[in-house]
Amino acid sequence: MLNSKINKPLLFGAIFSAIAALAHLGCIIFGGDWYRFFGAGEQMALMAEAGDIYPTIVTSIIVLMLSIWSLYGFSGARVMPKLPLIRIALVLISAIYILRGVCFVFLMPMFPENSVTFWVVSSTICLGIGILYLLGTYQSWSRLRAKHA
Repeated sequence: MLNSKINKPLLFGAIFSAIAALAHLGCIIFGGDWYRFFGAGEQMALMAEAGDIYPTIVTSIIVLMLSIWSLYGFSGARVMPKLPLIRIALVLISAIYILRGVCFVFLMPMFPENSVTFWVVSSTICLGIGILYLLGTYQSWSRLRAKHA
C-alpha cells in the first residue's frame, strides 16, 4: 500500500467501477443473453448475436471509461501512484456518476429499447458510486487542507 490512510469511499467507488467495467466486458464476451440480462434492450442483444460491431464498439468505450475511472478512484484512495489531474478527474467522475443517477428520466427517450428496470437499477448504482466518489473526494481535500493548515 502507498499510504496507510486509505480513502475508503474512493476505494469502494473504484472497486464498483471495476465491477461495472467487468460486467460490460462480459456483455461483449458472452453476447446477446448478457445484454438482455443487464437490460440493454432487445435491439442491442440482436445486433450482438448477429455479429454487428456496434454493440462491441459502444460497450468497449464504456469498459474503457469505467476502467479509467476505477484507476482514478484507486489513485485517489492512495492504493496506487497519483495519476495526473487527479482532483479534476475525481470531481468530474463524481459529477458524471451523480448526474447519470438522477437525470436518467431525460435519457430514457434516447434509448427506448432499455427496460425501466435497467434504468432504475443502473441509475441507483450510478448514484451510489457517484456518492462514494464525492465523499472520497471531499475527504481527500479535507485532509489536504488540514495538512497545510
